[in-house]
Amino acid sequence: MWISEIFYSIQGEGELVGVPSVFVRTAGCNLRCAWCDTPYASWNPEGDELSIETIVERVREHPARHVVLTGGEPMIAKGIHALAGALREAGLHITIETAGTVAPGGIACDLASLSPKLSNSTPETLGAGWAERHEQLRRQPAVLREWIEKYPFQLKFVVETGRDVEELEALAGELGLSIPPSKVLLMPQGTDPATLRAREETLVALCKLRGYRYCNRLHIALFGNEKGT
Repeated sequence: MWISEIFYSIQGEGELVGVPSVFVRTAGCNLRCAWCDTPYASWNPEGDELSIETIVERVREHPARHVVLTGGEPMIAKGIHALAGALREAGLHITIETAGTVAPGGIACDLASLSPKLSNSTPETLGAGWAERHEQLRRQPAVLREWIEKYPFQLKFVVETGRDVEELEALAGELGLSIPPSKVLLMPQGTDPATLRAREETLVALCKLRGYRYCNRLHIALFGNEKGT
């Protein structure tokens, strides 16, 4: 498998924030988000070819019960189902961080961290070709519905302004499911503490109004936007 990096840190986002976890970041992505914070795993993917056995060995070097499969987009990685199965056999809790554009296909997963991309992600500077492909692919209600119906989940949206909430609520409505507001996480778009702080007041107010959960980016506050954190 083409792996961008494997590192031991704490989960910085979502319901398991603060939990020590091993992150396995696959290389490659089917989207091109304008604000992508891991271009080395998506826009310009880099990494090493590793066997599933080697990946599991490196994960088990660390004293963590939680492992996070992330990217890029881990669900397009060749061998991802076999890797998840091997991690399950090793007795690990598996979180999969995905944009929800690829169906699960029975993959082993204990928490589906679904992050559907809103229109604020469209890469206008890449030209019409990539912008059109990104727009066509980023919204996949049927795929999201399958994840939500089959796995424990969280819906994590990257938000820039209050207007984004109207868009995410429209998408949630398309799913035709009863989703508890506490399962909807609003995360400010930004890769530095100052930007995150500038957006948090608006998002916290929206969470209080609608019952959503505010999702900070703890790893940015602790380590900055750095690899291996």
